[in-house]
Amino acid sequence: MGLGMGLNMLLLLAMVATNILSLYHLSSSLQSKPAAPPPVPDHLLHQLNTIRATINHLTRLRSTSATSTAASTTKAPVPSDLLLYAHISPIASACRDNPDLLHRYMNYTPFSLCPDDTDLSEALILRGCHPLPRRRCFSRTSAKIPSSLTSNPFPPALPDYALLWSHYSCKSFACLNRFNDDLGFDMKLESTKFLTTKSDLDLTIPQLVQIAKSSSSVLRLALDVGAGTGTFAARMKLHNITVLSTTMNLGAPYSEVTALRGLIPLHVPLQQRFPIFDGVVDLVRCGHAVNRWIPITSMEFLFYDVDRVLRGGGYIWLDHFFSKGIDLEKVYAPLIGKLGYKKVKWAIGNKTDASGLKNGEVYLTALLQKPLSR
Repeated sequence: MGLGMGLNMLLLLAMVATNILSLYHLSSSLQSKPAAPPPVPDHLLHQLNTIRATINHLTRLRSTSATSTAASTTKAPVPSDLLLYAHISPIASACRDNPDLLHRYMNYTPFSLCPDDTDLSEALILRGCHPLPRRRCFSRTSAKIPSSLTSNPFPPALPDYALLWSHYSCKSFACLNRFNDDLGFDMKLESTKFLTTKSDLDLTIPQLVQIAKSSSSVLRLALDVGAGTGTFAARMKLHNITVLSTTMNLGAPYSEVTALRGLIPLHVPLQQRFPIFDGVVDLVRCGHAVNRWIPITSMEFLFYDVDRVLRGGGYIWLDHFFSKGIDLEKVYAPLIGKLGYKKVKWAIGNKTDASGLKNGEVYLTALLQKPLSR
C-alpha cells in the first residue's frame, strides 16, 4: 500500500508540473496574436521531456507494482536494500556519535606510518565505531622480532622485544605479572588452567572432550568470546581443535600475546556480529568478559549470534558467568532459556569475594547443547 500511495503522489505532482508548463507556453503564445510566439526556452523543454518520461516510468512502475502485488505468490520483488551491498563497507554509524574521538583518530598523514594510538582505537571500537575508518596508513611493528616463533602455545617465556609497549603503563611482562599474575601473561600459571577442578563451577577440557565424545559430537572448530591471552585456545590446540579468540587490548597487550602463542586473535567488541559464517562452529565459550555489566538487549543479541554460528548439536559454554542471584533467577536464566538448548551442565555457586558477598552475587557455569533441528 505504501508503494502505491507514493507512486500516486509522484504521478500527481508530475501531472501538475506538466500542466503549469503547458499553461506557461499557452499564455506566452496568446499575449500578442500578430507577432510570432516566442520560442520556449530549452531548459523548459528539457524539463518537460523529463517530466513526460517520468510519468511514463511511474505508470509502468504502477502497473508492475499492481501486477507483482496480485501475483506475489509467484515472484517476490527484489529487496531495495540489496543495492547497499554493492558499496564498499561503510564507516560504522556509531563513529559520528563520538566526534571528538573520531577527529583525533582521523588526524593522521595518509601514506605514512599510522599514529601510535591503540588506546584511541580501542575507545572507538568499544563505542561501536567498527570497522574503524582510518584506511590509508601503515601499521607500526616492533623493530625486532623473535628469531624463531615457537609452535608451543605455552612457551617458557614471552619476549618483551616483540611488542610495542609505548601505549601501556607496564613496559614488560614482568611488570604485568607483578601487577596481577592472573592477567594471563604468566605462562607457567596459564599452563595449569582448564586441567583441574576446584568446585562444581569448573569444567576441564578433558571433561568437555569426553562429554562431546559420549554424545557422538565432534569438536573441531570453536570460538572463545573474551579470550584474554588465548589460554583456552592454547589448551584446545593441543587436542587438534582450532579456536578463534576475540580479544580487546584493555590496558595490556592481549591480542599480541595471543598471536605470539601461535593463535588467532579477532580484535572485535562484544556488540559486533561475529565474523563467522552461519552454523559452522562446534563450540562457543563465553568467558569472564560476558557478564552482568553487558546491557540486556546487547546480551540477547550476543546469545542469538552465538546460536547463528553454532551448528546443530554444537555447544555454548558459559564459564563463570556472574550476576546478582535475584537477577540470575528473574532475568538471565529466562534469557538463556529462550534459546531452547539442552542443559548438559548447570551449576550455580556463590561469589565469595567482598563485592560478591556484599551484593549477593553468584557464578553460573552452564554447558548447553543446541538442538539438531528446530
